[in-house]
Amino acid sequence: ALTLQDRFKVTPDQLPIVLCPGGQLLHNPGEVELARCIGLLQRIDPGAIYDMVVVGAGPAGLACAVYAASEGLCTLVLDCRAFVGQAGASSRIENYLGFPTGISGLALMARAYNQAQKFGAEVAIPEEAVHLSPDLDGDGLFCVTLGKGDDAQKIRARSIVLASGARYRRLGLEDLPRYEGSCVHYWASAVEARLCAGMDITLVGAGNSAGQAVVFLASKVAKLTMVVRGRSLEASMSQYLVDRIRALPNVEVLLGTEVAALAGNEDGLTHVRLKQRDNGAERDCECRHMFSFIGADPNTGWLADANVKLDAKGFVVTGENGRHPYETCRDGVYAVGDVRAGSVKRVAAAVGEGSTVVAAIHGWLAGRREAGEARQAAAE
Repeated sequence: ALTLQDRFKVTPDQLPIVLCPGGQLLHNPGEVELARCIGLLQRIDPGAIYDMVVVGAGPAGLACAVYAASEGLCTLVLDCRAFVGQAGASSRIENYLGFPTGISGLALMARAYNQAQKFGAEVAIPEEAVHLSPDLDGDGLFCVTLGKGDDAQKIRARSIVLASGARYRRLGLEDLPRYEGSCVHYWASAVEARLCAGMDITLVGAGNSAGQAVVFLASKVAKLTMVVRGRSLEASMSQYLVDRIRALPNVEVLLGTEVAALAGNEDGLTHVRLKQRDNGAERDCECRHMFSFIGADPNTGWLADANVKLDAKGFVVTGENGRHPYETCRDGVYAVGDVRAGSVKRVAAAVGEGSTVVAAIHGWLAGRREAGEARQAAAE
């Protein structure tokens, strides 16, 4: 490595370097630049006009793509990270129809990803949508801008589906960045389970994803302390998970409690300080790894000037003034899944919304065709 660094005259701030198959040398490339270098991501045809552009490749977005592509719509799916969305945080989903023994969120979404491609949907990952035009262009099409700077390009479509989901919330702790990526996790997969095998860990959260993670991790660790801000698990978690957690001998559930601070040494996290919300009493709890499942905020920053109505929390508002339940205030722009205000934050619900919205888009496209034919006939 040092020999290569000297040969190519690479300074430390330019690392890592990547030598592409075509011979070009990249210095500390971004994900999109690297994906294009190795052939994972091809540049989208700038002249293409899609029937539908789906922004987000989680359960809702991929379900939409599968049904749209299978029914002959020219479909493009975009995502800036991966094809799993929030479902990827679930190590084992047991209440999804058709999987009585459970399936991981990653495995389920991988099948959906392959299925969408099987029917002809074009999927571009990692490719980030950064702007949706506030008005239609001269051809009556929507314009989505991808990337920034020299890599920016514009995609045109007859309809837009917002399925950009949400991003994980982070605990407001001073030392949190020090432990993220090593001892603080927002995901509970087999990788994290191996990292904390036989140790004492803490998990924060009380939703279904948190419950699934507790059940999965409990069999791997010495002790799991579950920290819950609310006064009960039933208020936010399915009963089958509540029952399983209560039956686990090495799981302690602390209600009305929050994490006040983190403590550690050069080897990583060693303790978390817990605070009771009613009386402020604090105590230290031994902990080598902490898992945070405290919900997510809508990923709608890129819609700042898109003329799409958001609620006070930033979620996309749909179904107002007699519109289709998933249609936004803009004709031809729809929202499904976690990004939609009032949606049920469940994988099955997201899949249902993504598949259902396709019928509404067929109607929208048919109406546009009829209007265009009427204008042409009038002109003749």
